[in-house]
Parts: sequence; C-alpha cells; structure tokens
Amino acid sequence: MNEVVEGGVRATCTRCQAVQYKNPQPAIAVLIVKDQHFVLGKRVSSSLGHGQWCLPCGYVEYHEDYLSAALREVKEETTLDIRVQSIISVVTNYLSPAIHSLVTVLLAEPIGGDLQAGDGMDEVAWFPYTGEFPEMAFEADSHIISRYFETNLIGAPVDPRFTEIT
Repeated sequence: MNEVVEGGVRATCTRCQAVQYKNPQPAIAVLIVKDQHFVLGKRVSSSLGHGQWCLPCGYVEYHEDYLSAALREVKEETTLDIRVQSIISVVTNYLSPAIHSLVTVLLAEPIGGDLQAGDGMDEVAWFPYTGEFPEMAFEADSHIISRYFETNLIGAPVDPRFTEIT
C-alpha cells in the first residue's frame, strides 16, 4: 500500500503501517595524490560509465565503516595501499532512477603497492593536474579534483576512533 507521508508517497506495510523508506546508498571516492599527480581509473561497468574515467570509488558494505571501504576499494581497483588524510567533500549523485548515492570523498596518499588495474578497472594511471580531463564517468569527480588543486583544499581530518582502523 502507498501512503502520503513527509517527503512524498512511500510504500507502507498493510499490516503494521510501517513506512518503507528508500534511502541513498553510501559510497566513497578517493582522490589519491602524489607529487601534484592524481589517480584515475578507466571503468569496466555494465551499468554506468563503461570506458570512462573516475576516481577510485565504490559502495560502503553494511559490515564496514567508510574508511575501511576506502582502503578496500582502492586496493581492489588500483592495487595501491593508501593512508587517508581527510574528508574533502560529500556529494549526492542522482545517477539514474535506480541509483542514488551519497558519496564521502576522501583525500589520500599512496603508501605501498604498484599502480595496476584491478577489479572494475580496465586501466589506471597517474595524471598531472592541468584542468583538462579524459572522458569522465561522474561529473563530480572533475569538480573535486579541480577544487583540490586550485584551492589547496586540506579537508576535515578523519578520526579513526570511530572506525575499525587503528
């Protein structure tokens, strides 16, 4: 059954009247910077942005915190180990009628590993910041990268006390 409640029409249970909320999916994206260069990956995707470039990114799994998700996604997609330095943005992406994500964007530095394409990426590369980008999968990524390099954005520090990372 559908019922009009705050925010619009929502599905409700016919027995208990509980409202079924549909919320955005939490995700992370990571701007990895070293010597005025940053990492992008060329996506292999059946749903969004196939053949286009993006920051390493992905969904936060239910069992993990956002920092653990960032470390996992970067390792899976680029084989790099990173140290997260700060939160530099939070972005709402309405990517399709079925995909709405709330993305925490982190700034990180590489601390190990060799840059290689991994899960979900056809290619990964270091790019110098010039203000020009390859064909990007997500509009917010080029904005975030430009803002970082043009403003020396430091971001808000992360507090590992509230994560699984020690």
